Amino acid sequence: ELNGALGPASADLIIRSIEGAEEAQAEAVVILMDTPGGLDKSMRELVQVILAARLPVITFVAPNGARAASAGTYIAYASHIAAMAPATNIGSSTPVSIAPTPNLPAPAEGQEDEAPAPADAMTRKVVNDAVAYLQGLAELRGRNIDWAEETVRVGANVRASEAVALGIVDLIAEDLPGLLEAVDGWEVALPDGPVTLDTAGAGIYRVEADWKHELLELITDPTIAYGLLIFGIYGLILEFYNPGMIFPSVIGIVCLLLGAYGLQMLPVNYAALALIFVGIAMMVAEVFTPTMGVLGIAGVVAFVMGSLMLLDTESPEFGLP
Repeated sequence: ELNGALGPASADLIIRSIEGAEEAQAEAVVILMDTPGGLDKSMRELVQVILAARLPVITFVAPNGARAASAGTYIAYASHIAAMAPATNIGSSTPVSIAPTPNLPAPAEGQEDEAPAPADAMTRKVVNDAVAYLQGLAELRGRNIDWAEETVRVGANVRASEAVALGIVDLIAEDLPGLLEAVDGWEVALPDGPVTLDTAGAGIYRVEADWKHELLELITDPTIAYGLLIFGIYGLILEFYNPGMIFPSVIGIVCLLLGAYGLQMLPVNYAALALIFVGIAMMVAEVFTPTMGVLGIAGVVAFVMGSLMLLDTESPEFGLP
């Protein structure tokens, strides 16, 4: 199940599930999806595994009322079979970043449905890259190429019945058993050649989250990763103040490594990370240098600004409080 934002932990669980299903010689893997989107890096890693999978990967936007927004659209396009439950929707695939949206001129009369041209070169590059990426998946899987561009450039979003009519997904199914019954006998193309699905009445093995997923989910939570990083730094500082205590340095190093690992898997702004370290260094220097608070105040400012800019994404699931 992909229920919620796609991040390093959820992508890792799905990737390991696909690999485990291949080893078990399963008939297919079904991703039950209800997602508002997620990180671009995690989405691309998952898509690459789906494209290279040696068994059919079926994406099912379910249950009723679910959505496959943003990154979910790319995953559905990459899957060998894409299905949706009634009263679900798919689309809104425009990439977003931390940069503020420029003030764009109002569209001229009769051009309200056209995408405004991005004002800066970087935005144009990101949007064009996303368009080409989704269109490449559409071409590979025989899905709607024109709509792939529309959902990226103008954030188009459609309901399940419209998605089937436009060739965005393959079918509508009420539930998982109904989906497996409906796709029975379908032929899909795999890297090793075409295979025919035999899913009618197949047994279903549900993948439960394991300890690795729980650990990844914990330390890649932005607040936890940030807290581990700061806790580790101050553990080392305490050891420097009191040489020979050992405990603060051991705990500090462990927390620092876990925090660094968690941040490595998140969209970190490294300039902001540098500001955090500079700010801490200035505050420590204030203790030893009589600057009447100049270094201390500058350190606090650098620390706060770095913390505010640390994660390079607008997704609320990956922000710091």
